[in-house]
Amino acid sequence: MVEHAFEFEGARGYTLSGRLHEPEASPAHWAVFAHCFTCGKDSLASSRIARALAKHGIGVLRFDFAGLGNSGGSFADSSFAADVEDLVAASRALSAAGKAPALLIGHSFGGAAALAAASAMPDVRAVATIGAPAAVKHILKQFDPDSVEKIKTLGEAEVLLAGRPFVVKKTFVDDLERHDLAASIANLGRALLVMHSPRDTTVDIQNANQIFTAARHPKSFISLDDADHLMRKSADAEYAAKLIVAWSSRYLPAAG
Repeated sequence: MVEHAFEFEGARGYTLSGRLHEPEASPAHWAVFAHCFTCGKDSLASSRIARALAKHGIGVLRFDFAGLGNSGGSFADSSFAADVEDLVAASRALSAAGKAPALLIGHSFGGAAALAAASAMPDVRAVATIGAPAAVKHILKQFDPDSVEKIKTLGEAEVLLAGRPFVVKKTFVDDLERHDLAASIANLGRALLVMHSPRDTTVDIQNANQIFTAARHPKSFISLDDADHLMRKSADAEYAAKLIVAWSSRYLPAAG
């Protein structure tokens, strides 16, 4: 497997930093991986699943959303809508490089972004989510209730997310509350794989049930058993990757 940097221009003009994983042989397909909220492309789930997919013949781009990791922009100016737009920009950049993605994978909040972005990615034939919320405003459950009220009252506030301080603006909260993810799921028009752990304490598995119910066929659900939300165990990432490869082979065009 070959891994190298892949930079491209995001929807709002920022340079976004990515890593491209190319299998040793010509890849059967290409995929884009969307990371979880504030995690970045180098999170354990992103890096391990991308490498595992490449090992099984699927090339993958993982990248930092604007304002995170090595990408340009400010997290304070980020929004769910901006992440969706950057996912579409990633697809276009890969396509321009002759690596049009047929598969879209999203972890947690990145899964919600994948569900919202897929309809604007014409080459994508299949979408897989891992521990995704059924509504984008679910992310506010990670905030202290007082912080949310403070953001709405003052226009912005510093909040601790996964032990790190981030400035969050009211525009971010307002954006979360206006998205109808259920409509995006119902109109997905792509094969969907919903993967979720029944022991997920960050995004309850009922979210998987809601996503699956809202989606039209073809759709599949696979339990990740005792995996934690962040997929910290390498065996869980490998397992998820193998399942994605096997499942997607039914829906992706024949390599040629």
